[in-house]
Amino acid sequence: MSRLLSLFLVLPLGALAAEPAAQAAAPVAAGGGVGGQLAQLLLGLLLVVGLIFLLGWLLRRVQRIGPRGGQVIKLLASQPLGARERLLLVQVGSEQILLGLTPGRISTLHVLSEPVHLPDAEPATPEFAQRLMELLGKDQKDKT
Repeated sequence: MSRLLSLFLVLPLGALAAEPAAQAAAPVAAGGGVGGQLAQLLLGLLLVVGLIFLLGWLLRRVQRIGPRGGQVIKLLASQPLGARERLLLVQVGSEQILLGLTPGRISTLHVLSEPVHLPDAEPATPEFAQRLMELLGKDQKDKT
C-alpha cells in the first residue's frame, strides 16, 4: 500500500524524481519481497515455539527440585456424587480428612478421629478373566 502511495506521489514530479524512486524501489523488491517476509515470519515463529519448549523444560526442572520422597498428603479414596461433585478422603500425616469437592469450592466435611483402614485392592482372579472371555464371546478352549 505504501509503495502505491509513493508511486502516485513520485509520478507527477518528472524524470528527475522518477530515477531515485526506481532505485529505492529496486532493493525493496529484491530483499523485502514476499519470500523475505515469509522467511522472517517463519524464523520468528520458530523462535517463539522454541522459547515455549525451553520454558516448559525449565519449569519441569524447577519443579523437581522440591522434596521428592515421602509425600505428606495422600489421596486415599474418591467417590463421585454427581457430574462435577465428589467426596475425597485425604490423609495428611496421621490425620484423615473427608473433603467435599465442587467446581468452585473445597470444603472440609469431617476430620476423622479414627483412621479408616481401606482394604487393599485384590488382583484379578482367573475366574474373572474366564468370565470376561465368556462375555466377549471367546472361549478359553480357543486359546489352545
